[in-house]
Amino acid sequence: MGALDAVAARVAAGSTVEFRPRGSSMVPLIRSGDPVTVAPADPAALQVGDIVLARVAGTTYLHLVSAVDHPHRRVQISNNRGRVNGWTGHSRVYGICLTVAGRPRPRTAGKQRPP
Repeated sequence: MGALDAVAARVAAGSTVEFRPRGSSMVPLIRSGDPVTVAPADPAALQVGDIVLARVAGTTYLHLVSAVDHPHRRVQISNNRGRVNGWTGHSRVYGICLTVAGRPRPRTAGKQRPP
């Protein structure tokens, strides 16, 4: 189990979590080590461009929503460098990124899962 899997479990259980992801796939939106805050997401409210914590094909990512297919209850997840990770069901979208390095992310209002 990777570090993001442990964070995903906490977010899926209803916690808002701050952590520092590692890697360069989301630069310049998220730089390695930037503190991010992720809260439980309402997948039905997601839009292209949202940053989510989601599981795709057995791996957990903090990546972008690159396409939505709400009638089939799924979203496509991609990094910020053009690589598509794949489609995942709403049940595997755990959280939405609210802040990066203390700066609020745009368009997050109304996209959190109610408690």
